[in-house]
Amino acid sequence: MKVTIEELEAYLFDNYSNSGIDQSLFMKLVEEIGEVAEVLNKKAGRKSSGNEDLQVQLGNELADVIHYAVAIAALNGLDMNDIIIHKDKIASVKYNHRTNLEQFILNKRNTEND
Repeated sequence: MKVTIEELEAYLFDNYSNSGIDQSLFMKLVEEIGEVAEVLNKKAGRKSSGNEDLQVQLGNELADVIHYAVAIAALNGLDMNDIIIHKDKIASVKYNHRTNLEQFILNKRNTEND
C-alpha cells in the first residue's frame, strides 16, 4: 500500500488534533533525529553495534522523523505537498539540477502510462 502526503497529514491531524501540542511533537522529532544519527554512526563504524539490522533500524527511525515532522505540519495547517514542490523548484534552479521534482513526477507518470 502507498500513502500520500495528504493522507498522512489527515491521519496525523486526526490523531493529534485533540491532544497534540506541536512543541512536544517537536521534542519527539529531535529525539528521533538523534536516533537516526546513532544508526548512521553505527553504519559508518564510528559507534559499535552488535547483531543489529541497521538497515531496518534506519528505516524505522526515518519513519519516526517523517511521522513527527508531518504531524507538526498538519497541526499547523501546512500543505506539505505544495510546499515540497515549490521549495524543490527553487532548489533545482539554485543547485542547477537537471529537472525539478514536479517535472520528474510528470515524466515518470507519462512513461508509466505509455
